[in-house]
Amino acid sequence: MITFILNDTPITTDKPSGTILLDFIRYHQSLMGTKIGCREGDCGACTIMVGDVRDGQLHYESMTSCLTPIGNVQGKHIVTIEGFNGAELTPVQEAMVEEGGTQCGFCTVGFVVSLQGFCLSSKPHTYENAIAAIDGNICRCTGYKSIERAAQRIVDHLETCSSNDKMDWLVAQGYLPAYFKTIQQRIEALQATLPKPPPPKDGKLMPVGGGTDLYVQRPAEMRDAIMSHVLDESSLKGITRKGDKIHIGAAATAEELRSSKILLETVPRLFEFMKLVSSTPIRNMGTIAGNFVNASPIGDLTIFFLGMNASIVLSKTGGSRTIALKDFYQGYKVLDKQPGEIVERIIIDVPKQPVHYNFEKVCKRTHLDIATVNTALLIQVENDTIIAAHASAGGVGPTPKYLQKTCDYLKGKPLTATTIKEANEVIQGEISPISDARGTQEYKRILLRQLFYAHFLTLFPNKIQLTQLV
Repeated sequence: MITFILNDTPITTDKPSGTILLDFIRYHQSLMGTKIGCREGDCGACTIMVGDVRDGQLHYESMTSCLTPIGNVQGKHIVTIEGFNGAELTPVQEAMVEEGGTQCGFCTVGFVVSLQGFCLSSKPHTYENAIAAIDGNICRCTGYKSIERAAQRIVDHLETCSSNDKMDWLVAQGYLPAYFKTIQQRIEALQATLPKPPPPKDGKLMPVGGGTDLYVQRPAEMRDAIMSHVLDESSLKGITRKGDKIHIGAAATAEELRSSKILLETVPRLFEFMKLVSSTPIRNMGTIAGNFVNASPIGDLTIFFLGMNASIVLSKTGGSRTIALKDFYQGYKVLDKQPGEIVERIIIDVPKQPVHYNFEKVCKRTHLDIATVNTALLIQVENDTIIAAHASAGGVGPTPKYLQKTCDYLKGKPLTATTIKEANEVIQGEISPISDARGTQEYKRILLRQLFYAHFLTLFPNKIQLTQLV
């Protein structure tokens, strides 16, 4: 049985745990405000808020209900647009009306829910964070400027919040119905009664994290699959530093990577890089192991961690083993993974200071899109000599590619434009792109060359100039 709170209503259902939350909300609860759009997590029309208690604090995240199995909301608070409604418009709804932030109206509920989530967030209430909160919502009508003005209007109003108890203030100002004030206690009481979930290493169950790839690729199969939901499995969570290594739980989400103090200290531009990975609702759901196991040749997190020469721990009942991530991929969608094994954690070495790491990605739109080509580079330089290098590339072969020959070539070479151009020649011999919907093989070769050059132009602007690479 799955038990959670939907708006102000306790829900218990015997529907399969793989049932899509969007369908449950609309077809079994008759809440039609949450819209059916793309069913692939792209448009944001189905956005809902998911509340949970973490470290004694009530925490909300936006998610796309079209990719969320109800097994992932066990013991949580789900809020649809109806759950925010009161006798009058909320200040968020009012701002959208006053600024003309809606035309056809189909996408509007998703924007409103995302902006309500911004109001609930513990992040600073800045205009930049308000816009970031709606990065997973697409509108075909307005041109976005009216929605941006509405976001600014909300930010201006939130500046008047002087209460130490933010929840009380949001209720008093009409952002939230009064029932929100009891939600934390209700969640804690509910979670205390829940049965222990099945072990993630039970080979009879399909382990499912965020499901953001699986529900796009195999939606019909997933609805009735017998699953072990591992998104909140404590043994697969956490990001810790142990000496000169960092251990990352396999169920860590992209957003948890992005906000990790440990990783931000290790890769200072991590927050910027992770912004290129999908959108806020998908980053709140998608797990690092899911990205790895999906084995997409252009998986952003896979390319990101290949560029750090990561290792992964694979485990099942009876034991575990550690392999290099670059050895995990043996062919298109073929993995070095035995039946019953799951990815338990990811291990990276702490780069030596100063950290020279860069991630690049090109796609048809800057955000919320699949890469045409992506690449990462971690390089250590001493006295203008390359001591070590780890480079990766996606979209240029049947698997996510660790550029072994290029890395070997760079080691011991002087950091010069000549070395970089010669390394590109090695790269071109390592890759085997094909022409597809994202571009021709010739285009992808040129693109990787330019992105490889961009690594050095970004990391060593005082040593490498663009004119030297032409």
